[in-house]
Amino acid sequence: MAADTPVEYIKHHLTNLTYGKLQPLENGEPYVRADGSIVEEATWTFARTAQEAADMGFMAIHVDTLGWSLAMGLLFLGLFRFAASRVTEGVPSGLQNLVEVCFEFIQGLVRDVFHGKNPLIAPLALTIFVWIFLMNLLKLIPVDFIPYVAHAMGLEYFKIVPTTDPNATFGMSFGVFLLILFYSFKVKGVGGFTKELAFNPFNHWSMVPVNLMLEILALIIKPISLALRLFGNMYAGEVVFILIALLPLWVQWTLNVPWAIFHILVIPLQAFIFTVLTVVYLSAAHEDH
Repeated sequence: MAADTPVEYIKHHLTNLTYGKLQPLENGEPYVRADGSIVEEATWTFARTAQEAADMGFMAIHVDTLGWSLAMGLLFLGLFRFAASRVTEGVPSGLQNLVEVCFEFIQGLVRDVFHGKNPLIAPLALTIFVWIFLMNLLKLIPVDFIPYVAHAMGLEYFKIVPTTDPNATFGMSFGVFLLILFYSFKVKGVGGFTKELAFNPFNHWSMVPVNLMLEILALIIKPISLALRLFGNMYAGEVVFILIALLPLWVQWTLNVPWAIFHILVIPLQAFIFTVLTVVYLSAAHEDH
């Protein structure tokens, strides 16, 4: 791996495996890649440096983030399907016990927080909680292990924790935002939702412009805060793990263990916060008074 200095090491571990389009420069000159090869026409390829990944622009795909997100989603579906197919009566044990604890936890959460009637909310909350938990759990894998394996396979960059990528967290929060809008219009109607935005918090026609500015801003901030809260906490933890890996071996063990133990609490906590806020926002979207 290209990591001759601590700065290069940190940049390397924080760069995604990116697939996108490289094209000639705006002045018509060919694009020169890091290895000296020349791109004379638009070409879809994997980035070999962080600069190439940046030059690929908005339409570039973080393959590692997408791959691990799908893998954790399939793991969630597979584990719960496996447990459901082998349900036994009496006192549960093993995987069944774990799945039932998750079900009861989410059921209690939705019962306490969500005040409408919608059969989608509990399954959605369960999916969000377990999926984010599994993605966060990948953080406990040593920071050098996956990059070294990827390097041996010919991949220069490879991040493993999807929630340290804002593309993943904003993708999930944008999905929640679309649900908020959908149920706000469905439950309250176009007129009811518009009236809610126009006459809250000040119930007077003269304050409609102020109300609209405040309410629309508050609505837009919801997905942004959801995404940045999860991303910020997980990204900061990843950076600390990387910084610890730069220290002498005996210091690494001294700091890694307590930091990893701390993340045993952070990992489910961040999944819980994202889930609770999602249910709270959707509950508000179902209030038609």
